[in-house]
Amino acid sequence: MKKRKLIARICADGYLGLVLALMYLPIFLIIVFSFSGTSRFSFSEGFTLDSYRQLFDPELNGGLLNALKYTAILALSASVISTVLGAFSTIGIYALGRRMKKITLTVNQLPMINSEVVMAVSLMVFFAAFSAVFPQGMTRLIISHVAFCTPYVVLSILPRLQRMDPNMYEAALDLGANPFTAMIKVVFPYIMPGIVSGFAMAFTLSLDDFIITQFNKGDTGIETLSTYIYEDARVKSLEPFWFAVFSIFFVVMFTLLLLVNIKRTQKEVKK
Repeated sequence: MKKRKLIARICADGYLGLVLALMYLPIFLIIVFSFSGTSRFSFSEGFTLDSYRQLFDPELNGGLLNALKYTAILALSASVISTVLGAFSTIGIYALGRRMKKITLTVNQLPMINSEVVMAVSLMVFFAAFSAVFPQGMTRLIISHVAFCTPYVVLSILPRLQRMDPNMYEAALDLGANPFTAMIKVVFPYIMPGIVSGFAMAFTLSLDDFIITQFNKGDTGIETLSTYIYEDARVKSLEPFWFAVFSIFFVVMFTLLLLVNIKRTQKEVKK
């Protein structure tokens, strides 16, 4: 019996290790070869920081800085708008009857289960049909990103709202608060963790998107980080300094995630 449990434990640990290796080994290799100074995945030139030095080369970082600027503007704008729309929409969906709630949630999930290429082409055709109303540029991109980010915000907030005791809202009304005040001072503080999670998810999705952005950015010269990488890699192949960019992004995001989890763990320990 002990031998069987030991074998099962080894198989389970081995399977977990294999999954983690497949997920993180490619990222680890990019970080390692970012110090090689070449894109040939070899240390033929030895250990060097040339890939990181290239980030400060004006001839290279001009387009990269513009791409980072547009990426940040687009991700922040889309995530803020998606979070506001998603929060109020979730409260409205929660107040619907059972049948209408199921129908609305099904419609809300369509952009998530639909192919991203189909959504990108649909948005492109829509904007082309109403080009006078929606000019090319950031307007189209923000609307496109809001369209596919908002459903994720709704699904992040709704479980939190469903766990809320409805008597809390009723008690606020009985104590003299109007419906809007009760929503702002009672409902929103309770669902705030879901709102923060929805914002983080919308920001990540917008930051990472390529297909919808590529189809809808038009000929305005706007490039996000993903489309800039695609254009640069298509013309010049994958240059060594991109390894440094990917490594910095991963380290920054991993550090932020680690800090958030440590803070959350400390709060749970205090409670």
